[in-house]
Amino acid sequence: MPRCSLFRFVPVALVAASIWIGSGSAAAQATPTLERTVRADMDFLATDEMHGRGSLTRDEHLAAVYCASVFEGLGLKPAGDATDINGSSHVSYIQRIPVDLSKMSERGRQRLAKFEDTPRTETWNAIAILPGTDAKLKDQAVLLTAHLDHLGELREPLNGDAIYNGADDDASGTTAVLNLARYLATGKPPKRTVVFALFGSEEMGGYGARGFLDKPPVPLSSIVANLEFEMIGRPDSSVPAGTLWLTGYERSSLGPELAKHGAHLVNDPHPSEHFFERSDNIQLAREGTIAHTVSSFGLHKDYHQVSDELKTIDFTHMTAAIASMEKPVRWLVDTDWKPAWNPGGKPGPEPAR
Repeated sequence: MPRCSLFRFVPVALVAASIWIGSGSAAAQATPTLERTVRADMDFLATDEMHGRGSLTRDEHLAAVYCASVFEGLGLKPAGDATDINGSSHVSYIQRIPVDLSKMSERGRQRLAKFEDTPRTETWNAIAILPGTDAKLKDQAVLLTAHLDHLGELREPLNGDAIYNGADDDASGTTAVLNLARYLATGKPPKRTVVFALFGSEEMGGYGARGFLDKPPVPLSSIVANLEFEMIGRPDSSVPAGTLWLTGYERSSLGPELAKHGAHLVNDPHPSEHFFERSDNIQLAREGTIAHTVSSFGLHKDYHQVSDELKTIDFTHMTAAIASMEKPVRWLVDTDWKPAWNPGGKPGPEPAR
């Protein structure tokens, strides 16, 4: 099919933002408004016209532009960087990260060979800041993240379908961060600073998160906690209904404390899968940040398959999951409490490749 026009889709972000901003009290209309914006975000990010948001492709860039437009519509502070055609740098909602694929592992190159042959020289993050207002706490930051890319488009269709839409992985997590941004931006200003970062290229080596660490918008030492959102589009039958799980729950005090303040979070029921090490949170955790991933992935068979499409998403579960994190996150950005690693909980350095 023909490639989509940027201008055909970006206005959807502004519509989604205006639905939230123009709907009056968040408390009074949270459920119908949240469901509409969740569906609007998912309908954009996981549509066939996005060609699977392949890592390091123009479609990943388009996803980043969409997220940036939501952040801008909310009046958040841009926290990326960009270079115009004259080579001048300026502050933007997009963080552009050059990538040298000649340094990619052989395994990575073999994986990439299955997908559409497109130029892959850079990745993009969408980053925004909601400044804190408390004199003592504004220099501390809470980081909310997800990855906006997926696998892209196969060279040859598989059972008639070549597009890895990545609805659950990770349009669902990206949508969670966008809607938490809407919730926090339209409420009482937070005491702590909140950083919203949607990473590119998680699927092909985590280049987006690496670029964020190389050039963070706030000092890494100021980040008191990172919550990554990954695959919350379907419930996990391994945990009670209405429950999310947190990777590495036992590693720090963050999960149990959030649970005390209303988060429906439990320990990861799939320890043998090592999910704590399989999302972008691990890169921050290895730098010392208390960083975990919120998920409800039940090991469904659509993971990394062309069948991970919008029709598989349980929007009732997903909307409720995002709503369940609103008040706990609000507590986290307003409290002076700091999480800490439990003994032996902090991960070691990345193994040599």
